[in-house]
Amino acid sequence: MSRVVLITGGSSGIGKSVGEFLTQRGFIVYGTSRNPEKIMNHPFHLIALDVNNKETINKAVDEIITSEGHIDILINNAGMGITGAIEETPTDEMRKVFETNFFGAIEMMKAVLPQMRRQQSGLIINITSIAGYMGLPFRGIYSATKGALEIVTEAIRMEVKGFGIEVCNVAPGDFATNIASGRFHTPLFEDSPYKENYQKNLDLMDVHVDSGSNPIEMAEAIFKIINTAKPKIHYKVGDFMQKFSILLKRILPDKAYEKLLMKHYKMKSPLTPEGGI
Repeated sequence: MSRVVLITGGSSGIGKSVGEFLTQRGFIVYGTSRNPEKIMNHPFHLIALDVNNKETINKAVDEIITSEGHIDILINNAGMGITGAIEETPTDEMRKVFETNFFGAIEMMKAVLPQMRRQQSGLIINITSIAGYMGLPFRGIYSATKGALEIVTEAIRMEVKGFGIEVCNVAPGDFATNIASGRFHTPLFEDSPYKENYQKNLDLMDVHVDSGSNPIEMAEAIFKIINTAKPKIHYKVGDFMQKFSILLKRILPDKAYEKLLMKHYKMKSPLTPEGGI
């Protein structure tokens, strides 16, 4: 019996790559999009779902169960980015990102868990981010949403283990996707005290995405996890330095790590002499 996979945010980027990869290997894959009718010639099933709308979540899950009889794997991939100095970023926009990246993932888990309990089996993979392991300047809210999901995964994993259900995180680094197109950017205000540092960070973010890894690496990693009897709690997928940055945060004093980040992002204080941090 082919395993049934539900991938949120399956119309493009990492979600599409993972879905196509799994489809080619015999899985029955359902991806989600808020407007699937606008997407032509998709390589796997695409159904309407908005992670911020419980009605669409329940309808989509019921549709899959009616058609297939089971849901074996949920991949919580839908997400959005946000950039800006925390002081200048509208709080309502911060809430929107939390609703999608954090609460949306929780609502998806709530929706599939009753069926997985009935089956006494299931796997939930939450796509987080290496950024969730550290507070990145001008991406602090995005980091917070992903870090929060990492922690919730640790908790829910213990709660559902007795039902035969496994839960884990996969934290990607920078991948060449269209994530920047859907990201909320706090404007670069001309009179902003953060203008110079924020501009440097925006430029660096664009370079990282443009030169990011091929999303097929995420697909291969997830395929391997699916075929692992007892998945680990946390997985990281990215280049060496991105993964190494997490290790450095664990072993370096806080201020030393902060100094490394500020140097990496070419940040300086207007109160600091030229050449200092």
